[in-house]
Amino acid sequence: MPRTILDIHILQTVPPSNLNRDDTGSPKTAVYGGVRRARVSSQAWKRATRTSFHSLLDSSELGVRTKKVAEAVADRISALAPELPEATAWELAAETLRAATGSKIEVPARKAKNGEAATAPEASYLMFLSGRQLDGLAELALEGSKSTDDVKLLKDFLKAKENKARARQLVDSKHSVDIALFGRMVADAADLNVEAATQVAHALSVHAVDVESDYYTAVDDRNSDAESGAGMIGTVDFNSATLYRYAALDVDALHHNLGAGLREDEPSTAPTRRAVEAFLEGFVASIPTGKINSFGNHTLPAVVMVKLRTKRPISFVGSFEKPVTQGETGGFLHASCARLAREVPDLEKAYGVADSGNTWIMRVGEDTEPLAGLGSEVPLDELVEAAATAAVVRLEPSA
Repeated sequence: MPRTILDIHILQTVPPSNLNRDDTGSPKTAVYGGVRRARVSSQAWKRATRTSFHSLLDSSELGVRTKKVAEAVADRISALAPELPEATAWELAAETLRAATGSKIEVPARKAKNGEAATAPEASYLMFLSGRQLDGLAELALEGSKSTDDVKLLKDFLKAKENKARARQLVDSKHSVDIALFGRMVADAADLNVEAATQVAHALSVHAVDVESDYYTAVDDRNSDAESGAGMIGTVDFNSATLYRYAALDVDALHHNLGAGLREDEPSTAPTRRAVEAFLEGFVASIPTGKINSFGNHTLPAVVMVKLRTKRPISFVGSFEKPVTQGETGGFLHASCARLAREVPDLEKAYGVADSGNTWIMRVGEDTEPLAGLGSEVPLDELVEAAATAAVVRLEPSA
């Protein structure tokens, strides 16, 4: 059965920066093609993408990933029943979450040991729930407790098989866009896991890199002229690179994860379309914020190529297995584009995976000229709209 997959390929040059640090504070690297490359982990770019959703989507379509999940449900309980004491709202929330997820929701031992008063229970690991799931759990808690401070009423309510099933169903439906895209693991209830609809590769430089160090000093503003020397000294590691970034979005899986439309007056594919558009724009334009105040490395991609696939996702990182060497006047972008322009058609022809008319390219500058003609050239907003439209149209017969 044909699939609906969007492949996103990006070339982006970043100046001296430290986007993603290892445990020593140095920029992450990886050996590929026998040479050391700059690397930015997939987790770092997924986090940057998810953060960008706050400006691209309504808050009702987003989730929260936190250990303080009982506090999040309790806030909603308090909004619905402001007469209840805060501590009662915490207890009701914790009891409902225990029934819904099978997880331990307790006051952290470190806080209980210190005798801290008025401390909300917490999960032992990060839990990822949508806003609508949190709302539903709060409403169920009040229904089961009859909006009183009698937690025993709620416990008895949740002992009933059908009510416990309702609690679990609330957590296993109405997923947010970020849960549908990036997945969710519930350690104590594997049946509540959500398989991610997107895969994000570690970004790699197309060329070999060296890590450099910046030695810096800071002056004490209250030092007199007689007091020479720095108030502190230190070093920060950095590198610069032209990165190849790749992600694959399984639109069918995304549509399955999101389920029906958020509103009765919209098509069932509307949430999927919004999610596709948000992911494309967010992934393209976002950047991890590691040491960004120190380096101000606010660059945007020079090349964005999106392909709609019907068989399987395909990365073009193999184009750069042999490291790109700089041009006669410096720079790696032109040679990188030439590599893609040569190898992409060859690979697609060899495997019979060229999807005619389903490639969109946004490119900036003369160095990207080799990619001219490899797809429909459009600005980013048109690329996002065209790719999302093409993907969602394929869902409509089965929507």
